[in-house]
Amino acid sequence: MDRLRSYKLVYIASPYSVYPGGLERAFITVTQLAADLLRANVRLFCPITMAHPIAMHGRIDPVDHAIWLPAMAPFMDACDAMLIAEMRGWDESYGVREEIKVFRAAGKPLWRIAPITLRITPHIEEIV
Repeated sequence: MDRLRSYKLVYIASPYSVYPGGLERAFITVTQLAADLLRANVRLFCPITMAHPIAMHGRIDPVDHAIWLPAMAPFMDACDAMLIAEMRGWDESYGVREEIKVFRAAGKPLWRIAPITLRITPHIEEIV
């Protein structure tokens, strides 16, 4: 956790459209994780926590990657590292794969976190 605290801003990637529990459950799960990290003094940006209410109440397609990936690009640029929430479906998520590509291309560190235990590990596997 100390490593995460050393970054100015950490981006939390998580599955959304492919999450087996549905969009609302994906939103709740990653938002609870974000709250746990905030309590641990990790400065973060969680795109699903921001975008889900906008999509639901603003009548924007919540799973349209053509809208959301460009909208999140400035936030990815501003963040120093990525933390991938190991929620079911994270390794099948198109959005997470695209976010990983952005962080890899920028040479920024990637980490994974288990939402329940908060166990953090380096992300070293290639997913394409």
